[in-house]
Amino acid sequence: MEERRNRFLRVLDRFEETIVSVLLAGATFVIFVAVTQRYGLSGIASVYRWSRAEDIPWLTEATRSLFFAIAYVRMTWAQELCIFMVVWMAKFGAAYGVRTGIHVGVDILVNRLVGTPRRVLVIAGMAAGAFFTAIAGTLGAHLVWHIAGTGQISPDLEVPMWIVYLALPLGSFLMCYRFLEVAWQFWRTGELPHHDPGLVEGVEPVAGPGGAR
Repeated sequence: MEERRNRFLRVLDRFEETIVSVLLAGATFVIFVAVTQRYGLSGIASVYRWSRAEDIPWLTEATRSLFFAIAYVRMTWAQELCIFMVVWMAKFGAAYGVRTGIHVGVDILVNRLVGTPRRVLVIAGMAAGAFFTAIAGTLGAHLVWHIAGTGQISPDLEVPMWIVYLALPLGSFLMCYRFLEVAWQFWRTGELPHHDPGLVEGVEPVAGPGGAR
């Protein structure tokens, strides 16, 4: 049973990390291509006007053909797609942040407390987070159901908007699960996930002077 649970958690962790990574890379790539196309067309138009003024027929024809070839690929949908991808990335990234402890927080009081008071405060905080995200997920599910009934689609991509809003319940419920997972681990071990900004996963820390890391 424990092995099956650990296997499920590993799959869930990798799925979470893959979703965030793919969405981040995809949004970056789409924006890069859209911006490159926009400024590239502007530059080609400038060369075209210059070649006409200087009476260079072959360059005029080449820039004209290149301009229309690039302009044929319309990317008016790029901004909308990036917004949708960032929304999904943010929701799943928030759950990842709970699991790894990278969210910004004020932990002065928690670090000063020891024993039972610290345990109670941490568990209460995790329970509050789980409660809030459970409510957000439930309301998000109702919103998705309502949007699906309206048949609303996005202006540029023309995808059903309920698919876009599906990020709300999925991300919120996953975040709720992560709060409960961290609370359970803390209850068993007394340890909270902590992110060290000086360390990168999979990369060995560099030894400092005298062998110190």
